[in-house]
Amino acid sequence: MIRSTAEFARHVGLARTTVSRVLNGQPGLKAKTIERVQRALAETGFTPNAHAVHLKGKRTSMIGICMEDLATPPAVRKLAVLQRVLRMRGFSSLIEVFTPGAGRDVVRHFQSLRVEAVVFIGHFHREEMEARIAELTAAGTPHVVIDHYGLKGANTVTLDRAAGMEAVVAHLYDLGHRRFGLLGVTKGPTSRIDRLTGIHTALRDRRLDFDACVVSLDHLHERRNDFDYGRALAGSFVRHPGRPTAFLGYNDEIAIGALRGFQEAGLKVPRDVSLTGFNNQDICHMTWPTLTTVDQNIDTTVEEAAEVLISQLGKPLRPRPVVRTIAPLLVVGESTAEAKKAEGLKAER
Repeated sequence: MIRSTAEFARHVGLARTTVSRVLNGQPGLKAKTIERVQRALAETGFTPNAHAVHLKGKRTSMIGICMEDLATPPAVRKLAVLQRVLRMRGFSSLIEVFTPGAGRDVVRHFQSLRVEAVVFIGHFHREEMEARIAELTAAGTPHVVIDHYGLKGANTVTLDRAAGMEAVVAHLYDLGHRRFGLLGVTKGPTSRIDRLTGIHTALRDRRLDFDACVVSLDHLHERRNDFDYGRALAGSFVRHPGRPTAFLGYNDEIAIGALRGFQEAGLKVPRDVSLTGFNNQDICHMTWPTLTTVDQNIDTTVEEAAEVLISQLGKPLRPRPVVRTIAPLLVVGESTAEAKKAEGLKAER
């Protein structure tokens, strides 16, 4: 691994000043010289230090943060908590949105700025992420992944989403529900896989057959806006023969959209159907009825990830990756009730 411009110049077989002129885009160079340097950059993966002149051998105290996106409240909250924790430990943050296909450029940009470590938040394309993890490991750069479980060679801290869904199904089962409708759980981000795993496990433990007691109409609607998607799914379930008595939303937005859809159709929640979400956002406590959901335990997850990351700084990388899971918390609201007794509940309060 080439770590300095001087080493790179020796590798290319050119004077360091010539290489620096090429890297800085200065005029007056021969085309074949520029091509020679650029070809070597591509072959070696060397990234010049964008601010080495200012460092003079000091640590940067900077952490690179790669986000899957900034479109969801949980993602924004994780970023906010991480920045706060890092700032308290004396680190600043550089943030990039990791779009598919651009991960290599993002990571190399961080390396050029000599960040001390890289954090990934979200769920990413597996092969691309594993390639980025391998690059960071080869360069001796510490990393940690928040959320995306099961990546080869990755230090990971993630919520046990499967356990969260197991808790939801157990709660509904104890209330007497035996037929379940899925709202967005079979279609969307890769995190749906963990949710489905939890549902399968919970039903199997209770001797229930998934195909016999679970209904999904996710394929009937295009998912653009989660609130609208949940609302549309509820409308389809209202017309579905043998409608389930309990519904599991992929997230709170879809569940709240479904709540609106059921109410518009004249159904009462939880008198006619029980409904659950996932993420425990503030809006869950503002709906009528309030929403039963799963709390991601974000503060604990992010603080644990920060400790995993900081514990690696200034030390040789561990031979085996660190993998830790965080327990979720079931938050029982007013949107779930006993299946057999639900008919006796009053809609008015």
